[in-house]
Amino acid sequence: MPLLTVEDLYVNFHARQLLDGVTFKINEGDKIAFIGNNGAGKSTLFKIIKGTIKQDSGKVIVHGNTIIGYLSQNMDEQDLSGTTLKPQKLIDLELDIKEIEQKIATNTYDSESTEYKSLMNEYSTAVASFEALGGYDYDYRIKEALAGLGVKEDITDRDDFTTLSGGEKMRVCLAQLIVARPDILLLDEPTNHLDVEAVTWLENFLRSYGGSVFVISHDRYFIDRIANRVIELTDGRIKEYKGNYTDYKRQYKEFMKSQQALVDNLTNELEHQLDVKQTMLSHRNISGYHQREKMVEKLSVILENERAKLSHGVGQMSFTVMPRVIEGDEDKILLSVREVSKRFDDMPFLFTDVSFDIKASQKVFLCGPNGCGKSTLLTMLLGRQGGFDGKVFISGACECGYMGQFVPFDDEEITALDEVFNKTDLGETGARNLLARFGFRDIDVYKKINVLSGGERSRLYLCCLLTSSPDILFLDEPTNHLDINSREILEEALCEYNGAIICVSHDRYFIDKCADKIFGFVGKKVIEFDNYEQYRKNCNSSVESSVISEAVAEEEVSFTNTEEKDKRETSGKIESKNRAHERKLVAKRRERIRELERLIEQHESEQKELEERFSSDATPDDYQRYAVVCEELNSYYDEYLLLSEEEEEN
Repeated sequence: MPLLTVEDLYVNFHARQLLDGVTFKINEGDKIAFIGNNGAGKSTLFKIIKGTIKQDSGKVIVHGNTIIGYLSQNMDEQDLSGTTLKPQKLIDLELDIKEIEQKIATNTYDSESTEYKSLMNEYSTAVASFEALGGYDYDYRIKEALAGLGVKEDITDRDDFTTLSGGEKMRVCLAQLIVARPDILLLDEPTNHLDVEAVTWLENFLRSYGGSVFVISHDRYFIDRIANRVIELTDGRIKEYKGNYTDYKRQYKEFMKSQQALVDNLTNELEHQLDVKQTMLSHRNISGYHQREKMVEKLSVILENERAKLSHGVGQMSFTVMPRVIEGDEDKILLSVREVSKRFDDMPFLFTDVSFDIKASQKVFLCGPNGCGKSTLLTMLLGRQGGFDGKVFISGACECGYMGQFVPFDDEEITALDEVFNKTDLGETGARNLLARFGFRDIDVYKKINVLSGGERSRLYLCCLLTSSPDILFLDEPTNHLDINSREILEEALCEYNGAIICVSHDRYFIDKCADKIFGFVGKKVIEFDNYEQYRKNCNSSVESSVISEAVAEEEVSFTNTEEKDKRETSGKIESKNRAHERKLVAKRRERIRELERLIEQHESEQKELEERFSSDATPDDYQRYAVVCEELNSYYDEYLLLSEEEEEN
């Protein structure tokens, strides 16, 4: 049974056909993944369904009493202006119930009177509505959802939710939506800002959700876990596929194969008809010539339409750029890490005694929860961050390349083609061929860097980076903000790349495709795993074991140091002294947390101001400053999450 029907939607945006006759239905129990390139119009369609923007033509039909819940990826569109997370309707019903109860308690009514019966009917209706909306267990369910999404329980005690960070706002709004249980959940990039544990919780919830789900996502593993239908939006039109992402890829390949065969047949037929037409003309068969001419025109239109179906947004890549030929043994060690430990100031260690080797051609991924120190370790290995214990050795002849979460360019006013000219000795044909392998085709090569999307910037940066033939690539969340096509282009590039790679990522599909080894952050240790699934299965038990071991070890060290410091002190004095020391540590930790909150708020504000300039009057200095702000912000996030966890445990 359909809950919602989208019928023949058309939307034009700046002379571009954003939606071109889009038609589909959302039925009961559907779990639909909505995919397509960035800017294809997916979020626009969601806003049309929600009613916040209008289509040029077409209809959105909501059947019966279907309730739609919407989560925007833009938190400025979400309403968090209240002083409680409870819906206003529940608050109003609670007040009504209390008011009726007060009337019943303070007045003497004859049980047979009309006034009493009317009051009891009103009370029954209010209680039934409150119960139907889940009012009696709302507080429990919102706390359960917040905990599953990795939000602290005490956040519900806040009086002002507008001061939350972007990630916290997204999680709170998602929790509210989950608890409200609408008939259709419209979720626009719900896994943004979520770590692996929170995404796993959300996957399990959505799989068992009784209503329908319509979700925009670039997380292919997430789609594989929750979807039973995939709708792809390309060039304004949609195509539907049964099953999850893996099923979509198989069906898409089959469609492209048959479509290519159709195009080839039409091309051959068109060439044949052109030959026949020419023969008719040479034999002065004017009537036959005109008939063939009409047939050629019709075939040309059909061929053009069918050939257009082979277009898939960003061009697929045929990757050939390689690093220099590796001399000697492929098992040659390029980088060696020995007993490395890191902490900020006098705070507890992020990680301790990390040791591993990176060999030529090896692709290693650093995996772990937010705040564990993955990006910190990556920048340490690259030599961009000091202040650690242990040693890092890197081969003297080794060339390194680095791509962070934000990619800066020296000159934002030049085109993508000019950037390749500046970084290589290639001529125009070679530069265009190289850019085509990274999805830049036709007029895309003339786009200025300052108008490129996040995915386009990353692809251009990687394109230029690999021409320098680095032996080791250091990558920090390279798939962030990339659409699926861009991610697949990146994956193809990295799988073909024969140098070593050290990469931080949360993208499980990307990790499975590219990784040779996983270095998983478990507690304060970094442990080697053969694959991501092995890391996930061992993570919980390893964390528990690690925490217990470290707690015992710290207790023994503390006791030994205290005993050696002053053996003459009584046990009571020792205990008192330890408590005083602990209080000082707690006070110092809390002071640092407050300072980090101030720094994070300041940097987030500056980050937002800089982002607003990018489409107008941004200068190269602005982009350079943006890169610095992002790097500092990530470092503050890591430290803040670590200290917050310590505070919560104590």
